[in-house]
Amino acid sequence: MAEQDSTAEKTEEPTAKRLEKAREDGQVVRSQELSVAMMMIGVAGFMYIFGGALILQLSEVFAAGFIFDRRDIFSDNLLPATFGSQALEGMLVAVPIFVLAIVLAFGASGILGGFNFSMKAAAPKASKINPLSGLKRIFGTKALVDLTKALVKFGLVAGVLYLVVSSRFDQLIGLGFMDIQPAMRGAGEIIAGGVVLVTLTLIIAAAIDVPYQLYEHSQKMKMTKQEVKDEFKDTEGRPEVKAQIRRKQREMAMGQMMDAVGDADVIIVNPEHFAVALSYDPSSSGAPTVVAKGVDFLAQGIRERAGDNAVPVFLSPTLARALYFTTDVNQSIPESLYYAVAQVIAYVFSLNSLGRGAAVAEKPNPEVPKGMRYNPDGTLAD
Repeated sequence: MAEQDSTAEKTEEPTAKRLEKAREDGQVVRSQELSVAMMMIGVAGFMYIFGGALILQLSEVFAAGFIFDRRDIFSDNLLPATFGSQALEGMLVAVPIFVLAIVLAFGASGILGGFNFSMKAAAPKASKINPLSGLKRIFGTKALVDLTKALVKFGLVAGVLYLVVSSRFDQLIGLGFMDIQPAMRGAGEIIAGGVVLVTLTLIIAAAIDVPYQLYEHSQKMKMTKQEVKDEFKDTEGRPEVKAQIRRKQREMAMGQMMDAVGDADVIIVNPEHFAVALSYDPSSSGAPTVVAKGVDFLAQGIRERAGDNAVPVFLSPTLARALYFTTDVNQSIPESLYYAVAQVIAYVFSLNSLGRGAAVAEKPNPEVPKGMRYNPDGTLAD
């Protein structure tokens, strides 16, 4: 059986439980290309807005590195101290870019699969240090696809950078003959142009990778027919799920029953605690049918629905209890109650015919036969 499950084709859409378990295990949609593209978009936007001020700050930092006292020329600490100070100040200037890139990378990771931290995914597993499992990951289909994407992306970015450098080669050579601030501005323009082109390249890569990741994840989440059946059995067997299903079924049945009250021919009541709705088709040979019944609160609802739909209500406590305790909904009344119910229906039909000049039958007092008389608690009356 296990062998059949492992080789069975996964053709069924994942259930909510399957998707929830996958999230708990850390299996959500992720696109590294989207994260990188978002970072580059942020960097390009930052440079477009603040690039001038950033270049000015960096040029001042580097220019300050070339200002020193002639007495320090022969000092052994001049070079390390100067370049160390310049490197620190340069990094401080670039801190906003790094922070922005980190925030965008983190935010981009939640665009597809949402923000999800799984302890199961972070927990150590024997399969992660198993050499055989490691070889399968290295030479597996996913690893091959990832390697191909990385090589293609590297080739595209390298090609774009080559075009930028080759088209601006003379300008790059000329930077060495300029003062520090003009040289920094010129370098900034070249770098900004390169960043824009690289960003566009990465956006294209992300536009290709995102649909692929969505498709791959959907295929990975699919289930076999047997898995769906097993999960349904497991879910249906839980007591709370069974209770919820029964409650929903009762609600649906109750709604259908109350809708049937509006089409009933008569409601027999007791007068507050019991209510039974009967329907009868004179053109058929069948007996009257109970289409709704209830006690207390439900009986009150049946009476109210009858009032809303102008359905006659007939007071007969003994008959109401007899019908309630002997007949289920959508079931014909027992033969022993035919005569009593026939009296009530004949009277109701005569009321309906009043407008056409027909005589009204005398209001009956239906007699319920012995053995069909019930107390309010459902026990047979003496």
